[in-house]
Amino acid sequence: MKKLLFTLFTIHYSLFTLLQAAGVEAVLSSNEVVQGNPAQLKIIAEGERVKFPNIRQIDGVTVEGRSQSQHTSLQIINGKSTVAHTTDLILTFTPKKDMQIPSFDVEIEGKHYKTKPMTLKVVKSTAPKSTATGRYSLTMKADKKHVIVGEPLLVTVYFSLRNDVRLSDNPQYERPPFDGFFVKEVKDEKHYFKGDHRITELRYVLIPQKPGHYTIKPATAKIGVADTSRRDIFGRYFGTIWQPIRSNALEIDVDPIPQDTDLIGRFYIESHIDKTETKANKPVNLTVKIEGDGSLEDFEMPNYDIDGVTVYSDDAEVTTKVIGDKIKSSYVKKFAFIADHDFTIPERTLSALDPKTKEVKTLKIPGYSVHVETPKHAAVTTSAPTEPHSGEVQTDLKLDKTSTPTKQTEPPKAASVPAWWMLLLAFIGGMVTMFLLGKIRWKPNVSVFKESDALKILYGHMSDDPAVEEMVRKLYAKKNGQKDVIIDKKELKALVEKYRTL
Repeated sequence: MKKLLFTLFTIHYSLFTLLQAAGVEAVLSSNEVVQGNPAQLKIIAEGERVKFPNIRQIDGVTVEGRSQSQHTSLQIINGKSTVAHTTDLILTFTPKKDMQIPSFDVEIEGKHYKTKPMTLKVVKSTAPKSTATGRYSLTMKADKKHVIVGEPLLVTVYFSLRNDVRLSDNPQYERPPFDGFFVKEVKDEKHYFKGDHRITELRYVLIPQKPGHYTIKPATAKIGVADTSRRDIFGRYFGTIWQPIRSNALEIDVDPIPQDTDLIGRFYIESHIDKTETKANKPVNLTVKIEGDGSLEDFEMPNYDIDGVTVYSDDAEVTTKVIGDKIKSSYVKKFAFIADHDFTIPERTLSALDPKTKEVKTLKIPGYSVHVETPKHAAVTTSAPTEPHSGEVQTDLKLDKTSTPTKQTEPPKAASVPAWWMLLLAFIGGMVTMFLLGKIRWKPNVSVFKESDALKILYGHMSDDPAVEEMVRKLYAKKNGQKDVIIDKKELKALVEKYRTL
């Protein structure tokens, strides 16, 4: 029986095309680690016959732990089968200062691949001393107590748990309400050890909306510890006692803005236009990127208004990160300009107030002149074409009387049909493979989509197809509140399916 299954499995793989990819990638468990805590580097190799280098040190730091694992999976996507062989190497080490993770050479199937170098930042714990006392505690801390309207501040909630305390259930945490502030929660929680306590940091970026004196109410939680007064017949504790805890409150003073500006923080700006010459009614794309210290979460760049030019814009992509004790933001917005004549994208300026120096910096988006090529009209002939006789096909080709007629080609032979036993074996092999692996992941074709998603897919293909250009115009008009726009759902679906994978 085993021999039969193996034979069917082999036949199945010989009848279908399997795609294999080889490559290597290195990732850190976190780009920064609290001093005294371990870090992990994972090297992921895709392919068979993997040979990792013997890594004993990383930038002078001794490797304390090393583990290796292998995974094999089969994926069927849009009718194509892909076998993925993955080998992971995990290295554990404890850095004392900022370090550079070098590039490592990994051999896969006889070929050499290199990982990309990375930087690991080592930071000191910002947890207050109170977090290192008691069985558990909840503490809240702000990096600033005095700000101006629009100036971001970082609030961190520290949950501390002594190593010997065992919880019978997860804590039930409730964040402070943060009344009067725009709040952006930092997704990546930080976990580390400080003395005999395990610390969890929950961080929030707060932007004050109005001047005044604010009291940020405490964070609260319920801690579920085992009820030591109740035991089962085996002497094990059962039951949970929920004990409420709360953090301290915070006092924040918010002053008015010294002068009205577009941004609060230290930023720089970049812009890029994809072309300055185009054809009539073909889009010209402008990308604007703002980066720097501060928050851009509540900033929105207004659209361009140019006479005789249709202007579209996507929703801005805003990312906010906390690196060390600094708030870093990035804002990317794209514009598309469509016209049938030459036009100029006007220069723009934004003002940014540095909250530390109180100086105002001007950020400039340059202007661009765009030349539009108008189509030339075809020449019109005065002679009328001759009507062809019924049953004849008119043509401009002339036959050479001296030429010999071409040989009539033989009709193509019918495609050979595979024998019934091959089809049967292929079917049985497929069923056996699915039964044995059990980990086949299917990626169905998604037919349901939002108009906003369709807009993102079609936007980049406006210059490829007039139908796409017209559909994008309708989608943008509907997005901007024009209620009389009618969109053909069948046509939209066909266009999306056509350009989804391009």
